[in-house]
Amino acid sequence: MIAASGAAGAAWVSACQTLKRELGDAAFGSWLGQASLRETRDGRLVLVTPTGMARDWIRRNAWRRIAELWAENDPQGRRLDLKSRHEFEATQATGESAAPTEAQVIEIAAPVATDAPARAPLPVGKTAGLQERLTFDTFVSGPANEFAHAVARRVASWTDGHFNPVVFHGPYGFGKTHLLNAMAWEAMRAAPDKKVVYLTAERFLSGFVRAVMDRSTSGFKDELRTADLLIIDDVHFVGGKQSTQEELFHTLTALMEDGRRVVFSADRPPSALTEVDARLRSHLSAGLVCGIEPADRSLRLGILERKLAALSRQLDQNVSARPEVQQFLADRFTDSVRELEGALNTLVARTGEGLAKLSLDEAQAILRPHLRGAEKRITVDDIQKAASEYFGLKQADLISERRNRSVARPRQAAMWLAKQLTTRSLPDIGRRFGGRDHTTVLHAVRRIEALKADDPVLTRDLEALIRKLRG
Repeated sequence: MIAASGAAGAAWVSACQTLKRELGDAAFGSWLGQASLRETRDGRLVLVTPTGMARDWIRRNAWRRIAELWAENDPQGRRLDLKSRHEFEATQATGESAAPTEAQVIEIAAPVATDAPARAPLPVGKTAGLQERLTFDTFVSGPANEFAHAVARRVASWTDGHFNPVVFHGPYGFGKTHLLNAMAWEAMRAAPDKKVVYLTAERFLSGFVRAVMDRSTSGFKDELRTADLLIIDDVHFVGGKQSTQEELFHTLTALMEDGRRVVFSADRPPSALTEVDARLRSHLSAGLVCGIEPADRSLRLGILERKLAALSRQLDQNVSARPEVQQFLADRFTDSVRELEGALNTLVARTGEGLAKLSLDEAQAILRPHLRGAEKRITVDDIQKAASEYFGLKQADLISERRNRSVARPRQAAMWLAKQLTTRSLPDIGRRFGGRDHTTVLHAVRRIEALKADDPVLTRDLEALIRKLRG
């Protein structure tokens, strides 16, 4: 809830809409979703977080971007402070001034005078919305993304003989934005004299519209067409916007004719972007198209390990989680890396230094609201039908007394899935598998957990079943 009202409240709501798009629902919900804009007794504005850990995460990962958005949205150009709830309440209780410390405040410039020089039509380089944490050092590669990772590295190194354009594609949360950010940072580091422009398709669209309205399209074109490397994220968003697509098509053509590099990302391969103009779609298809697949279990565990290490550095304290908690996260949040990281962020924000002692049951309880939608959709019957079909059995086989390996292992896998994907208790699951005792179900769950670590075939089977069940 926003305690500050009027223009300040409206400015914060507008800033949050942009932050949610840029950070993703999971990260925003974990760290910023519970923050509130408050006003002190002496009229200062403070962004208040529920915990000190959330405050520190925002300060390290989002505070500079918040300052930029605040400057854009607050017409009065006021200064914004950042405090934890404990700090804020302490200063209010004692009547002390809420004057911000140097480390907490980024000065918000007053609005530019009307006779000041016009801003550049598009931001370039570091001001273009690049996220400092998204680098090659923080990118975890694996079979699902290793080809795309290698291509991104090659483009960023300015290697000759490159394909043009390069298009990375995959659904939301598969790491496309991370790769594009990493590529931009590395390209600028490797060749400081070259011009790198990174834009989301939304910024390209808004920049073009603003240029048309301001009659400054020549400046807009020059800004883009003098880039040595142009990177546009989520290009599918220009679909259906004819004049914007036309401009993008001519920009792409001009850059390619000059031997400059162009990289795009999309949620589908170019051939499937049916809402995009045929000429632009054809150009996108003519370069190198790199698909990014869903992260497998080992990659998801690697991402969690890297994330925990990063949080330890950012918060200057050891942030760790029990192996069974990490395995639970890797097995339950399989659709999106952002959802996986968001789940870990939620646990960190809620428990702080207590994360290391958090039990599996406690982690499941905290994350239950995030899982509720999937739990309502998937039933034990759904799991039995999917497992029997996948393993070439009849559903009756899974509830029968047959104990040969061809039936016993699929039955154990189905029991494990029922424990992971539903809210049913072990006794209830046992009853639905032919009236078996809850200890049988517990043995099956533990057996599958033990086998997954050394059996990649079983791991792939389980992941395929989870994707099928979740649609």
